[in-house]
Amino acid sequence: MQIKTETTCVEDGNKEFEDGQELNLDAKQNRKRRRERKKRDEVLEIEQEREMKKLENFLFGSLYSPIEFGKDNEEKRDEVDSSSALFFMDRSANSMLSVYEEDVDLAKETSDEEEIKQRNPVWVDEEEEKASINIAKRTESVISGSSYVSRLRAQHAKLNPGTDWARPDVRAKDYSSDDEDLDKERGAVVASGYEDAEGVDDILKRNEDLVVKSSSKLLPGRLEYSRLTDANIMECSNGPIKSVQFHKNAQLLLAAGLDKTLRFFQIDGKKNAKIQSIFLDGYPINKASFLPDGSQVIISGRRKFAYSFDLVTTKKNVIGPLSGREEKSLESFEVSPDSNTIAFLGNEGYILLVSTKSKELIGTLKMNGTVRSVAFTNDGQQLLSSGGDGHIYHWDLRTRTCFHKGVDDGCVNGTALCTSPTGNLFAAGSVSGSVNIYNREDFLGGKRKPLKTFQNLKTEVNFMKFNNDSQMLAICSNMKKSSLKLIHVPSFNVFSNWPPLNQAMHHTNCLDFSPHGGFMALGNAAGKVLLYKLHHYHNA
Repeated sequence: MQIKTETTCVEDGNKEFEDGQELNLDAKQNRKRRRERKKRDEVLEIEQEREMKKLENFLFGSLYSPIEFGKDNEEKRDEVDSSSALFFMDRSANSMLSVYEEDVDLAKETSDEEEIKQRNPVWVDEEEEKASINIAKRTESVISGSSYVSRLRAQHAKLNPGTDWARPDVRAKDYSSDDEDLDKERGAVVASGYEDAEGVDDILKRNEDLVVKSSSKLLPGRLEYSRLTDANIMECSNGPIKSVQFHKNAQLLLAAGLDKTLRFFQIDGKKNAKIQSIFLDGYPINKASFLPDGSQVIISGRRKFAYSFDLVTTKKNVIGPLSGREEKSLESFEVSPDSNTIAFLGNEGYILLVSTKSKELIGTLKMNGTVRSVAFTNDGQQLLSSGGDGHIYHWDLRTRTCFHKGVDDGCVNGTALCTSPTGNLFAAGSVSGSVNIYNREDFLGGKRKPLKTFQNLKTEVNFMKFNNDSQMLAICSNMKKSSLKLIHVPSFNVFSNWPPLNQAMHHTNCLDFSPHGGFMALGNAAGKVLLYKLHHYHNA
């Protein structure tokens, strides 16, 4: 009986021990939950505090030193003594601290005169008056929300004094300096509309270029350009392009080639829409050119006749065969600047002059040897010609006589001629690839030495062209790929970054500049018309 009693006591003791262990375990779990809840609350409070600081910095500017990547700055900001002043500035000059109250008084004194001009706020937070902010200061601990916002604004104005430009009631400062004279010397001019601008705030109201480059002087060295959408992207040619030219309105471009089709495109640099195409059955086109007045297009090929296409009536007229002449081909020609005369290259050194109105032969010119190239002067009264004898002839079209004949320096067989639209320059190319640039007055006066000789091309020069202001000269040979050079005429230097190394230009047959120099079109043997934007010129 005694043994049973002891066994019962032991069991009761074990049960009490297990109950005690369960209570201790529950207490530990409760304490652990409280610690985790407290830790989450602390983390949440820290995140909310950081979010508030971020919002304050976004609205009113940074109140501390600029934040860098890492945790050092965050730890330093957390260590700021709560009993110190809310804002302060370190002034090492006099080793004094400017506390917030002094800044507020200063801001009030300086803003008394501006309160009249101050605009009403767009939005007012009604909760600012009800909110209370604990700033942990010795003199005061709790302030209203509106007072807190005003202090933040005053401190922001103190730390960021350079935002007066954003206020429309502040007059502009005088920003003139000696740099303006330097800009004038470099050719920089003030954009249109800014000559009478009163300040920076007036400039910020416009979206135009503040400074534009002067369009009067093209700089040597490197040419600023960009590749645009091909001019004939809407309909490429099925054969080599032999002729490209811009209309005088700078929007219309013609492209013609051996596929017997004359195409017109509206050039904008993006879509380059096709306007019209004309198919000439059995007539591969060797050259097509607008009359300078823009009324007609002259079309030639290896036939006894040529065509003229009227852009107004869209009618096609035949030129030739010319009476009294036995030429089997009228493939090469030039048009006078006054749109009155067409000069076709004939056989045995003959130059055939045809009227653009009657389409009849009105005269002939005869030079020694064969004629390979002709060029009109910019007034249309004289004609230059060169060919197989290595001489350059000057013709008076009024009397139809040769008044000067001179040797082209170093030339055995002349292949190309080009006159500048402004000034008295002309360029002569030869079968060897050399190009001579002359002053016409000096050449007529007996000076045979050219101003400059270029030997950048190694094959026969087929085509040359001055741009609208005669500051650029393009020379090309269709016997080699990418055999095209652009010359800076004022300095007589070749642009170093042309042709582009990473772009396939193929065999270039023809080239033209737009009337104001903004576009340059190249026709190649692959049937494409490459289009480039020349950044120096602001208009097409």
